This record gives sequence, C-alpha cells and structure tokens, in this order.
Amino acid sequence: MRLADFIRANRESILVEWEAFARMCAPSSGTMDVAALRDHADLMLTAIAADLATPQGSRAQAAKSKGQAPTANTATPTAAEEHGAGRAESGFSVAQMVAEYRALRASVIRLWTQAHGALGADEVEDLTRFNEAIDQALAESIAQFEARVEQAKETFIAILGHDLRLPLGAIATSSAFVLDAGALDEPHRTLIVRIAASAKRTVEMVGELLDFTRSRLGGGIPVVRTDMDLGAVVREAAEEVRAAYPGHEIRVDIVGEQRGQWDAARLAQALGNLIGNAVQHGRDGAPVTVELRGESDKQVAVAVHNAGDVIPPDQLNGIFNPMKARQTPRNDDRGPTGSLGLGLYIAERIVDAHGGRVAVESSESRGTTFTVYLPRQETTTA
Repeated sequence: MRLADFIRANRESILVEWEAFARMCAPSSGTMDVAALRDHADLMLTAIAADLATPQGSRAQAAKSKGQAPTANTATPTAAEEHGAGRAESGFSVAQMVAEYRALRASVIRLWTQAHGALGADEVEDLTRFNEAIDQALAESIAQFEARVEQAKETFIAILGHDLRLPLGAIATSSAFVLDAGALDEPHRTLIVRIAASAKRTVEMVGELLDFTRSRLGGGIPVVRTDMDLGAVVREAAEEVRAAYPGHEIRVDIVGEQRGQWDAARLAQALGNLIGNAVQHGRDGAPVTVELRGESDKQVAVAVHNAGDVIPPDQLNGIFNPMKARQTPRNDDRGPTGSLGLGLYIAERIVDAHGGRVAVESSESRGTTFTVYLPRQETTTA
C-alpha cells in the first residue's frame, strides 16, 4: 500500500497517537482543546496525503527541498499555519511544537513500515516526499508561531506604555504645580525639580515606546497635515535640544521657501531626535549645524550635521533598525536612562509617513550628516 493510501486508511490511529503525545507536552496553561488539535492534524494529514498522491517532477522536488513549496491560496491560512498560531496562543514553546511534528513523523513511518514490511523504490520515494511535506508544514507552523508571539509581545508593550501615561502625567502635573506655587525652600525645591525632570523624561520615553509598537504592529505613525512654516519648527526643535544639552552649540541656517503641508508636532519630534542624536555623538566643543533648504516648489530638505567619530559601515547599514547595536553616545548629559535608543527609528518612520526619506552620510573628513527630504504636499498614487 502506498503511503498516501495508508494515511487515509489509518488516519484515526495516527491521530490517536499524536493526540496522546501532544497531551504529554502541553503546558499547564494550555488552552487549545482536543477538537481543535484533531482538526489541525486531520487537515494536515489530508494535505500531506493529497501531496503524496500528486505526481511530482524533479523541479518541484528541488523547490520543496529548499522550502519553496507552492501554496494554493496565500490569503487562506494552511492547517499548519493555524496550528502554529494556536500553539502560540496556548502557551506552547517552539521546542514543544517541533516535538509534536517529530512525533507525527515517527508515528506515521512506524505504523506504515510495520504494516508494509520491506520498502521498495516507490515506497522510498513516498518516504522522501512525506518528510518534505512534514518539513514544509513545520516551517509554516513555526513562521506563524513566531509572528503571533511577536505580535503578543508588542501588544503587551503598547498596553503597558498606554497605561503608564496616566500616573506619569499625574506626577509631572503635580510637580509642576508645586514648583509654580513657589512655596518650597531648599533642598525640597531641588528634589521637586528633579522629580519633574525625571517625569518629563519618562513620559517622552513612553511616547517613544508607543510610537515604536504602533509602527511595528502595522498601524504606522499617524500624521495630521496642516499648512505650516517648517522654519519655525526647526528653530523650536533646536531650542528644545539646547535646553536639554546646555553648553552644546547648535547653529540653525534657513534658506528658501519654508512653507508646506506637514504635521508640525511630529516633525518637531523627528527633528528633535535627529538633532539630539547629533549632539550625543558629536565631538566635544564642535557645533551641530541644522540647515533647512527650500530646494524647489515640491520639496524641502533639512540637514543635521555633526563632527565626530565616523559611523562604521556595519552600523550605517540598518542605522534606523531599533534592534541593531550602536555606538554608545559620548555626550548624553541626561545619563543612561535618558533614552530607549528609538530616536532614529521613530524619526525615520515619521518622515516616511510624510512620504519623505532620510539619507545618511558619514566620513572622517566630512563628519556625519542626516538629511531629511520632505515633499511639500502629500503625494498620491494613481
């Protein structure tokens, strides 16, 4: 009996063995019920049997061996993908899910060889194709498992960041009220000033965290366009960084037409991140320059330059990736808790939301320049 026919004829005994093994490795918090487990396994066995019964050429076999098996409908999840998602939601680990597939593979091969006896050339081909089909299903399950786990992590971070805003806002507002009342003597006033500064810094970090998770979860960073003067935003961003880093020189140069349709608050955030990054990584005593150029009636450019250590090529590639290791800032006066290291990522995402881009150049002779290119109006695609 060929393997496809054996799987169809002995589906129940295979499912019973797999279910027993799955129960053994299930976490105590597991929530996937037996019916769902059997549905996934039943559909996977059906797909594997159908695949085994379909003639396959050498090209298709080579593609499968590389994990490039064709899918009938990419919009509809496969049984293996649904199983991976279900296992992630049930609290299984990747190792436990891989063990399930190992048990399924072993059960089918053991039962078939016991019933069949010696294997001929056709049966060896069946066995090879069966292993390819199991590997393909496992790859689909792992991909979906990891996607669900990552989504759950980022959703948790987003919820946490959102819930932290209220108590942090209360701390910031209360400390500001006490300072404005002017009734404190030293050392109490100094302590409240530190509390207010720390609360403000923490609120900024929570905002970065929310922007990060929002963009990672597919929502992007929202922008609300209004007619505005970008020059005023550049000056405001530079002034805020000066206040955060007293003693560091920041020069602003504005040339050409400055008006366009942008989100002023978001661009102030993006430019503040870029200017702050330039101060942190710049050479001691060297000024940071910010140049706004109205290049044409369609586009403006903002270049933020600092003299300092060159960005290594391995860091320049993927500089906006929040997970990529970077140099430690040399001039971060706010200490190690001043930032989550998401500034460049968020700046690039804000510029992208405006339909623009950020270019980076870094060399020993010319220093480092981040240049933001922004269309003056929202671009539409036909």
